Amino acid sequence: MLRNWAVRYWFSFSTTGLLLGTLFFAASLTPTLIPRNYLTQGVLSGLSAAVGYGCGFFLRWLWRYLELPELRAHILIAGKLIAAIACGIVGLAFLWQASEWQNSIRRLMQLAPVDTAHPLEVGAIALITFVVLVAFGRLFKRTLVFVSEKLRRFVPTRVSYVIGTTIAVFLFWSAADGIIFRYGLRVMDSSFQRLDELMPAETRQPAEPGKTGSAASLVRWQDLGRMGRSYIASGPTAADIGQLTGKPAKEPIRVYVGLQSGDTPQQRAKLALEELKRAGGFERSTLVIVTPTGTGWVDEQAIDPIEFLHNGDVASVSAQYSYLASWLSLLVEPGYGAEQSRALFSEIYGYWHTLPRDTRPKLYLFGLSLGALSTELSNELFEVLGDPYQGALLSGPPFASRIWHSITDDRNPGSPEWLPEFRDGSYVRFTAQKNALDIPGAQWGPLRLVYLQYASDPITFYETHALYSEPDWMKTPRGPDVSPELRWYPVVTFLQLTLDLAMATTAPMGYGHVYAAEHYIDAWMQVADIKDLSPDEIARLKQHFADKRK
Repeated sequence: MLRNWAVRYWFSFSTTGLLLGTLFFAASLTPTLIPRNYLTQGVLSGLSAAVGYGCGFFLRWLWRYLELPELRAHILIAGKLIAAIACGIVGLAFLWQASEWQNSIRRLMQLAPVDTAHPLEVGAIALITFVVLVAFGRLFKRTLVFVSEKLRRFVPTRVSYVIGTTIAVFLFWSAADGIIFRYGLRVMDSSFQRLDELMPAETRQPAEPGKTGSAASLVRWQDLGRMGRSYIASGPTAADIGQLTGKPAKEPIRVYVGLQSGDTPQQRAKLALEELKRAGGFERSTLVIVTPTGTGWVDEQAIDPIEFLHNGDVASVSAQYSYLASWLSLLVEPGYGAEQSRALFSEIYGYWHTLPRDTRPKLYLFGLSLGALSTELSNELFEVLGDPYQGALLSGPPFASRIWHSITDDRNPGSPEWLPEFRDGSYVRFTAQKNALDIPGAQWGPLRLVYLQYASDPITFYETHALYSEPDWMKTPRGPDVSPELRWYPVVTFLQLTLDLAMATTAPMGYGHVYAAEHYIDAWMQVADIKDLSPDEIARLKQHFADKRK
């Protein structure tokens, strides 16, 4: 009985679908930007196989729909057997090579090589994923056929299939939208909110009256959220800075307003301005408006360096706008933090603009990931041209960044997409792990924009058209942290990059979407026009941050 069921189940599969599914499975084992473990590889491979099977099934259906000649039954049976053997050989061959493909990325990212890609585990997880997804596909088909049969009594057969397909798509999309996207995002948002409320035992409320969250502060400690409390409580002290630089240093000022501190972005922005005034932020030589990532996290790898470079004579201000991780916000609502970023910029810039030019601090903007996109949207150039701020540093700009895309697409001929050059370099420049900002003959204008981006960052280089065409960043010359074994495959590369998008922050420091402090130093020196440091001092500062994370 079980044997008969298994035979019937096997013959229910499309031969064309299995062949194409196997090719998709094999291609999914090749590397993209981020190293994978056997669990993520298994899920990706199963998904790829299911998508390939679906494409093959559709081609088979189209063949029949066009009433093209059919092969005889005994030929089909033999063909299915041959296809099964071929599928097995191809799958095993690619599984055998998978560990070396993963090591081609790991070597570039200075990770220990793996001895095996765990082919049994990958195969088992892929098979389970494939079967589950095919089951959903068959449920969709049954729904389509059921609706079409009911309609056939009233409309022609082909019309009934069109209507049935439309209704089935609507039903499944409504279920996915309601259950997966809406309910799932609510659950994740609630989970991230509860996580944001946690207060680690080692994070204590500051006693110094000048610090945000202290008893004298306008912002309550409990309203800062987990990310805000961590940001305020950490960071270098004046003693830390002075000990490294050997120069007199000030205590850096950090102002942060949590999502619970106000009901609207405007309320939180006004509170941030008043807290910045109270803390003396406008009395420093340098002021940085920081847009955090989706969770409210401010990357200390980015802010610590400028505090050291200015010997602590720096104030920074930031306001939380979300609990969700940036990659989720990017997929669901790319402009999620723009309203808060614009409100904060309007308040800070509006007050800064009224101060005497010779005594006010130099004003800079910073954003990482979704914060970079929101920083781009915080102001328009025509609004500040009369009295421009001094510059902006944006790291890991997301693929959805409109200004970044426009500049990258219009880059100078011959410069690669992962490290473009734009016009004469007077307004915007790009850099990566190795400093690329000193462009021969280029002179900065009054407003400086620097993008720090890694070629291995899928948050930046995720492209939907990878579904059907090879992205420019895959072409030679490639970035130094991109595997030479990476190849473009229709559909499959898109699925791989989608997984990379979610796994971007699992890369080691200095690769993927994890930006290292020592790589910020050259970028900040260009943006803030810092020229009074010797090469030895710069090297010592870079080494300090490199040693700190070991």
